[in-house]
Amino acid sequence: MIRRLVFVLLLLLSASPAFAVNPDEVLADPALEARARALSAQLRCMVCQNQSIDDSNAELAKDLRLLVRERITAGDSDEAVITYLVSRYGEFVLLKPRFETKTLLLWGAPIVLLLAGAVVMIVSARRRSGKATGTPLSAEEQARLDAVLKD
Repeated sequence: MIRRLVFVLLLLLSASPAFAVNPDEVLADPALEARARALSAQLRCMVCQNQSIDDSNAELAKDLRLLVRERITAGDSDEAVITYLVSRYGEFVLLKPRFETKTLLLWGAPIVLLLAGAVVMIVSARRRSGKATGTPLSAEEQARLDAVLKD
């Protein structure tokens, strides 16, 4: 019974997410550390690409986390840290790109695709509504229908 319990506990612990921030990276001031964690959650790991630098174990992510903490302790605002990293690594470093003319296609594409799909569905429905479905009745079938309707 104990072996099963240990096995289940190990299995559950192995499925939990690994926290990438190492203890040697943590700032002494809890307020600054909270700011650093919030900023790190907004920045993309350039190696992993679908993870924030806060979640990534890559060396580049560690370097970026240290850079964020360094800029925060130097007195930079959150926006200044983000601007610095974007100037250095480009917009791709942001997990959620800014709304600018450069990213207009990125933000507008879903709306354009939804509208185009709606137009296609409406045009298709209108085309189908005017057309008769099935085959026309033969003279014999029409006569039987007329007889049934007269009764």
